[in-house]
Amino acid sequence: MDLNRILAIARGDEPADLRLRNARLVNVLSGEIHPADLSIAGGIVTGLHAGAPAALPAAREEIDLAGLYVAPGLLDAHVHIESSMVPPAEFARAVVARGVTTVITDPHEIGNVLGLAGIRFMLDDAEGALVDVLVNASSCVPATHLETSGARLEAGDLATLLTHPRVLGLAEVMNFPGVIQGDPDVLAKLQAFRGRPIDGHCPGLSGPALAAYVVAGIHNDHECTTVEEAREKLRAGLTIFIREATNAQNLRPLLPLVSPTTERHLCFCTDDRQPADLLGEGSIDHMIRVAIAAGLDPVTAFRLGTLNTAEHYGLRDRGAVAPGRRADLFVFADLAEPRAAMVFRGGVLVARDGQLTPSPTLPRAAGEGATSHQRLPPTVHLQMDRLDFAIPATGSRVRVIGAIPDQLITRSLEMEATVRDGQAVADPARDLLKMAVVERHGVHGRSGLGFVHGIGLQRGALAGTVAHDHHNLVILGADDRSMRTAARAVAEAGGGLAVADGETVLALLPLPLAGLMSDRPIEDVRAGMQALLDAAHALGATLRDPFMAMSFLALEVIPSLKLTDAGLVDVDRFAVVPLFV
Repeated sequence: MDLNRILAIARGDEPADLRLRNARLVNVLSGEIHPADLSIAGGIVTGLHAGAPAALPAAREEIDLAGLYVAPGLLDAHVHIESSMVPPAEFARAVVARGVTTVITDPHEIGNVLGLAGIRFMLDDAEGALVDVLVNASSCVPATHLETSGARLEAGDLATLLTHPRVLGLAEVMNFPGVIQGDPDVLAKLQAFRGRPIDGHCPGLSGPALAAYVVAGIHNDHECTTVEEAREKLRAGLTIFIREATNAQNLRPLLPLVSPTTERHLCFCTDDRQPADLLGEGSIDHMIRVAIAAGLDPVTAFRLGTLNTAEHYGLRDRGAVAPGRRADLFVFADLAEPRAAMVFRGGVLVARDGQLTPSPTLPRAAGEGATSHQRLPPTVHLQMDRLDFAIPATGSRVRVIGAIPDQLITRSLEMEATVRDGQAVADPARDLLKMAVVERHGVHGRSGLGFVHGIGLQRGALAGTVAHDHHNLVILGADDRSMRTAARAVAEAGGGLAVADGETVLALLPLPLAGLMSDRPIEDVRAGMQALLDAAHALGATLRDPFMAMSFLALEVIPSLKLTDAGLVDVDRFAVVPLFV
């Protein structure tokens, strides 16, 4: 950028590259909505003019917005791109058309499969993407000692990422017991990133334990499910990321937290969102619409999705429409229901009415990745002849994971076991399904076995290699034969999601990139995902998205009861517990 030229344009001595006339500016800095003409040059805003003075030289290009609203490009405070089941460049293609221009991502899903090589793959694929993909280095690979991942990243490994220009800080520190108890490995990571943003993850944490967690240098949390929990964390000094994911829908319950005294300490994030929700409802734009419909002031709603996130991460060049800030702009017609009519990134029009525009900034054709996907190695290493889902009955009552619709937390239940021929078996009539988590990274191949309630399958099985955060193979089923069929289908595809009934595979979505992502356009992935959901619902599944729910039943850092390859984990005790009571 030629600063002398930019100053001349800002003074009005030279023409701007672009002038947007007759806008209504959503000013998240002043809290107003006011008329403005925007001058843009060199990718930044060079001036705001209330009815451009005649003395200003004509811009090289002018667009009359005829009263359309202009807000800053949206920022997602915390997202795992892998949950969209496509790599960063393809994810960016989907969200930029909705007004999202910056995301802060934690690539710990692929990190838990491929370590630093996986994280660097995500950084490389995002190079030149339509959205700025900024990365926090994955702190929990593995998440805890109660799972087996495909890699282990220590403080020294993560520190090698600090010199990358798009790495901001340390991603969500999920091992909150390790933080609180002063685990040396966890503290070494915190120390390596001291002075950088450090993301938190502490569901339900309270009292002295919360104080210890914050003292360690954590800056935010996105796991609040109630206003009371969020308020205590605000009082302790954490910024609260309000989340609206596919399977963790916390936005509406937490909106009462927003007030004139709290709103500057709140940000919007999507965390984990699947293709159907991204392409159907949207991303941060969807959260803003929901918040406005619930009665939140529109300027405040936009601030939670723009300025607050930018300031939290020290991104002083974006998050507002003002001189010197990046010309990342979300243009829309209806203040009550903002939907992107135009999206500018760096002053270039990249999308109109939800569709990408032909533009010199497009780094590649739609669906074409920036990096060679072929260089990712195979990641599903199963010995099918060793799979055994039998559970010898050693008691009459079993501990059961209780799935909760639209939440990541689960209940810790106890139910009477259904026993046949000395084996504890699934009992779909009571919504009691068998669950297996099989280590798939080629370490030892062990399996954890248990039961889950709340999925609703009446027959058949679901399987997948998307299982936060270790991403081992998870199978839920009404019978062992269907479970084996689903597991085999996923293994032969090199990773993915499957529905089976008996010996028949009803639906399959291959995810060959680390067993997490497709190499197809996101629209194809959405169609494949819909076929899976249709098949699962036909077998009786009652959850809106049983696959997203299944992927979190194995995450042992969110209460209360989860299953990993190590066995049944009581998250409150942070220990493996017997299946039989």
